[in-house]
Amino acid sequence: MSSFTSGTHPLSSPRNLGPPPPVSGGKIQSLSPRLSSIHLRRRESPINGKWVRRKTRSQAKSADSDDPVISAPNAQGGGGPSTSFLSVLCPLLKLFSVSSSPCNFVSVATSSVSTLARLPWGSRSVINLKDGEITVPVPPRPLQLFEFEACPFCRRVREAMTELDLSVEVYPCPKGSVRHRELVRSLGGKEQFPFLIDPNTGVSIYESSDIVNYLFEKYGNGKNPSAGLLQSTLITGWMPTILRAGRGMTLWEKARRDQPPGMLELFSYENNPYARIVREALCELELPYILQNVGEGSRREKILMDLSGSKEVPFIIDPNTGTKMGDYKKILDYLFQTYSSAA
Repeated sequence: MSSFTSGTHPLSSPRNLGPPPPVSGGKIQSLSPRLSSIHLRRRESPINGKWVRRKTRSQAKSADSDDPVISAPNAQGGGGPSTSFLSVLCPLLKLFSVSSSPCNFVSVATSSVSTLARLPWGSRSVINLKDGEITVPVPPRPLQLFEFEACPFCRRVREAMTELDLSVEVYPCPKGSVRHRELVRSLGGKEQFPFLIDPNTGVSIYESSDIVNYLFEKYGNGKNPSAGLLQSTLITGWMPTILRAGRGMTLWEKARRDQPPGMLELFSYENNPYARIVREALCELELPYILQNVGEGSRREKILMDLSGSKEVPFIIDPNTGTKMGDYKKILDYLFQTYSSAA
């Protein structure tokens, strides 16, 4: 296996998914009209009760697969004892509290070393230009990814999305989740991450290696996954998780429980050390957001330049307050002040 599972749900291939129970929530809208050249008007997100019946994609796993099966704690807090390596890191979150200073020297240093550990994956687009234009079609509907930042197998999928220059709706599923983990159980029958939904094809997939292969097959213009992308996860994929002491894994105790009506929008690429810190915060706050990947050579570089006057990431847009800003320190301060239960 190449994913994390929670609770007592059996490990099985994704199944046919009927319409999930309606879930209330605000309307999610596209946040920047300047992005219309990249993706079409977005449909209602899955948290709004409007769904399409999804096909499933299952691939046979080799008998000698060395992908580990790792159990994670049940988000409801009532499951059996955890055997997850990540659960060992949970207490370390108290030493690096999200409410203290996630933008201090140690935080930046560990994120920078994490970037070095994962070079060269997740830093650039591998989609080639032809006569100044990218010929690979853009999915009309954004992909939907349920994941949490600290998971190395979720990281593998995000690295592939950066390389394929894909936008995606991210639904963070931290430990202690009050929304998105339940959605994954409703949709797929088990709490396992990452979990991808492609509304353009009706496909939903759990296993990270299957997700990566699917993404390259469908949106890679004939390319295969970058050399070492899949294999390296078991070697260096854990390094950011360990170095970051499990940041981006657990819901912040002071996070607001109500969900904002509009999805935030983050310009980022997977292996940027400053963008990583912001994604961790979004996960710990369980804030869904549109991830606009802007790796080297991305088709979105010009859009980011028009919006911010720079190609630097991270850059965030919050339609709920009209806020647009770069500089990860300012973004962190803004997020934890705006989306704290005390706000």
